[in-house]
Amino acid sequence: MRGLFVTGTDTGVGKTVLSAALMLRYPEARYWKPIQTGPDDDTAEVRRLSGGQVIAEGIRLPDPVSPHLAAKRVEMTIDLGPLATRVSAMPVIVEGAGGVLVPINDAQTMADLMEMLGLPVIVAARSTLGTINHTLLTIEALRARALGVAGVVMIGDANADNRAAIEHYGNVAVIAEMSLFDPLTPESLRAWAQTLPKDLLP
Repeated sequence: MRGLFVTGTDTGVGKTVLSAALMLRYPEARYWKPIQTGPDDDTAEVRRLSGGQVIAEGIRLPDPVSPHLAAKRVEMTIDLGPLATRVSAMPVIVEGAGGVLVPINDAQTMADLMEMLGLPVIVAARSTLGTINHTLLTIEALRARALGVAGVVMIGDANADNRAAIEHYGNVAVIAEMSLFDPLTPESLRAWAQTLPKDLLP
């Protein structure tokens, strides 16, 4: 399977907007959010921003909490096995829920789904104070699972010192910096998406 897995150092860091930008950069790909918790519809937002193809199927849970807890509240257990088989050989941009070690069930985290899919991972990170620690911890967790890190995208006001520290201590490339869009429109995102490297999608 070809594609990229978009994870974040935190919830609400900007994974969905980054995923939409990747869809604009790679229009041959499809977007998939395997697990969604809370009322926000990230799939609809990616469709709005990119106009691209999406896979609508997946686990959809109403409460805006960790997947394992949201599932317990509706008396279900998320089984990653069948979930991981839903995507085809077509290139796919997969957006995780929360970060790498977000619990999915009593025994598995988002990292287990990443292992099953075997895709290179792009890390969405804030540019603000605290991002060095959060980003390095995320990279360390990915490498502990032998997951390939395709790079980091820093989101927010540019911070050269934080970028340099992440690249140096994490031995990783910051492949792009994305400012917060105001307003966030398909047109503004499309222009920025063209600055992403063309060779990210394996």
